[in-house]
Amino acid sequence: MKRFISLALVLVMLFAFASCGGTAMTMGTGGTAGTYYGYGGILGSHIKNVAGITVNVVSTDGSKANILGIDEGNYQLGTVQSDVMAYAWEGARSFETEGALDSFRVIGGLYAEAVQLITMNPEIKSVADLAGKKVSIGAAGSGVYFNAMDVLAAAGLSEADIEPQYQSFADSTDALKDGKIDAAFIVAGPPTPAITELCQTNNAYLVPIDGEVAENLMAACPYYTVHSIPAETYKGQTEEVKTVTVKATLIVSASASEETVYEITKAIFDNIDDIAHAKAEELSLENATSGMTAPFHAGAAKYFAEKGIEVVTE
Repeated sequence: MKRFISLALVLVMLFAFASCGGTAMTMGTGGTAGTYYGYGGILGSHIKNVAGITVNVVSTDGSKANILGIDEGNYQLGTVQSDVMAYAWEGARSFETEGALDSFRVIGGLYAEAVQLITMNPEIKSVADLAGKKVSIGAAGSGVYFNAMDVLAAAGLSEADIEPQYQSFADSTDALKDGKIDAAFIVAGPPTPAITELCQTNNAYLVPIDGEVAENLMAACPYYTVHSIPAETYKGQTEEVKTVTVKATLIVSASASEETVYEITKAIFDNIDDIAHAKAEELSLENATSGMTAPFHAGAAKYFAEKGIEVVTE
């Protein structure tokens, strides 16, 4: 009888879970000091409120970790840089060891991820000034690492021309405060919490990535575009800063059901004004579907087709 009652209770709970839209998914984001984590938490809550799909948001090492997490079945959703997504799909650069992965699909582009070069050293006014300096370039093999390598190369520098430090966003800003490094590359949507916190109490500033450096970069790597960080984005920033950007993108497991992904896509893009985060201002159908370097999930494609936009699914 006890077994029967226990089984009955389990069945009742499962039925109640399913009847409430009981799909549960885990989303890989980034470090707690970056935009991925904060925005991911808000997106997760929004998806739960609108679509009834529970999204458990976890802090990770970022784009590559999220793609590998989906490939291993640990995550079903993830926020990634569009360039790193291209590496994974092609088996290039940071994914040369793993080879090409096809276990994920695109839901949509979210916002511009600016390559932000932050310093407190008044001698550093350009990328070229990084020569001989201690510079944080992200974890080895990370998206930030390759962004830093691309920018350095566009300025005629290499990893050997600096004293590289392989640090997270939070560790980078702590090292800047303590005078242990001269500059740091941080790739995230501005305002980025780690930089905001640094600028509140320190004389830190952004170094432009523009002119010939930007032109060289975009010629070599077409997934970069120019971007302006508006004045007053950070304390003490009185003028806009020119830089380059890739795109933050939401991906999903290829094995996720079409209906679930359709409901997630619809929850986001039919209700943009209800998403309480500054980066939500960049959400649009055009931004979601342009410049993607991997195919879309069929569920996302179904939603965009209803809006008159055809996307590649294979």
